[in-house]
Amino acid sequence: MADPTSAISHNQKSSSGDLEPPFRPDVAKSIEDEMESLSDELRDLSLKIHDHPEIMWEEEYAHDTLTAFMRDHGFDVTPHYLGLETAWRAAFEVGKGGRTVGFQSEMDALPGIGHACGHNLIAIIGVGCAIAVARAMKKHDIAGKVVLLGTPAEEVCMGKLKLIEAGGYKEMDACLMAHPSAGPPSSAGTGSSLALQNLTIQYFGHTAHAAGAPWEGQNALDATFLAYSAISVLRQQIKPTHRVHGIIEGDNWAPNIIPDYSKCRWIIRAPTWAEVTVLHGCVKKCFEAAALATGCRMEWTRSEQAGTYDVRQNECLADEFTRVSKSFGIEATRLTQAAVGGSTDFGNVTYEVPSLHPSYAIPTQPGGGNHTALFAKAAATEEAHAISIRVAKGLAITGARILIDDDFMAEAS
Repeated sequence: MADPTSAISHNQKSSSGDLEPPFRPDVAKSIEDEMESLSDELRDLSLKIHDHPEIMWEEEYAHDTLTAFMRDHGFDVTPHYLGLETAWRAAFEVGKGGRTVGFQSEMDALPGIGHACGHNLIAIIGVGCAIAVARAMKKHDIAGKVVLLGTPAEEVCMGKLKLIEAGGYKEMDACLMAHPSAGPPSSAGTGSSLALQNLTIQYFGHTAHAAGAPWEGQNALDATFLAYSAISVLRQQIKPTHRVHGIIEGDNWAPNIIPDYSKCRWIIRAPTWAEVTVLHGCVKKCFEAAALATGCRMEWTRSEQAGTYDVRQNECLADEFTRVSKSFGIEATRLTQAAVGGSTDFGNVTYEVPSLHPSYAIPTQPGGGNHTALFAKAAATEEAHAISIRVAKGLAITGARILIDDDFMAEAS
């Protein structure tokens, strides 16, 4: 009996007009077959990473495990890429003068709840796409190069920014990855994401005895509290698509001492970087007003990079992925709530090269969306792996067309 997710079995039905055959069906079939042959290995790799969660910049086990896997599968591997301890590059080239397609493997987990954003699945999708496309290139004598980047610290939206600054994407003609989320079964979306700016604010006051002489103090905790309240009021005047959220931190606080120090970390998000910039000005006034009201000194720090941009999905790549993915039972749309709800440093990549970043649904329990313990559990299931392999097939076939089809690449550019 034919595999119900097989491109060939579906494309045989296309004579009735239901589905278009893929570009270069022979190459598409090779990629599909290679992905199936890799599936068990990828499942084992996914569970290894899932069961060894490592937070941003500490992805040592994932780095070593993934680089060893790529080296064992014939790739030229560069560990600790471009001076980043847990970044890596794996490349495979056939012939000379062809184009270069890039894929991404994210690795970092979330503090306390592990792989609650499914980066173990993102890692194996990148690995599977790179190996399947490389083997198809070799089999069909397609000149070109496949580059897979292992990118650390996505959860603080910094890893890819550092790689961009170091020139890590300059060799690529296009770059693709996919991200799991909650959503309707067998669905995917190629919508955008929110641009993001990280902020750190510190208040410095003066200690005093909270009962004996509170008038002698300058209360840094009060400053943070006032800023928090001001932002809560500001939310009435910001757009529904904008987000401002943060936490308060302190050091050696006690109820009988006026705190002389407080710190808060905030994130500003909006659909575009231009909107983030405007919202940033409004938010800053809230913190400045709190400093003025309490007599505290304020230090205001943006993240060390400019910020995280919105995802600009390449329409040509998105249309091709949507078309190809139907062959594997994936219904992809251009707008999904999951795709818009978060932020990613891949947004900055999309400003560098033609890029694609579909979000796809894995089965999870109610209330078990991204960044929950339930999603971490879901990311280790057989069902999540199976849908990830189907998505990877569509992504890999889309990426292969970049190498083969001059007209397609011209349109994508």
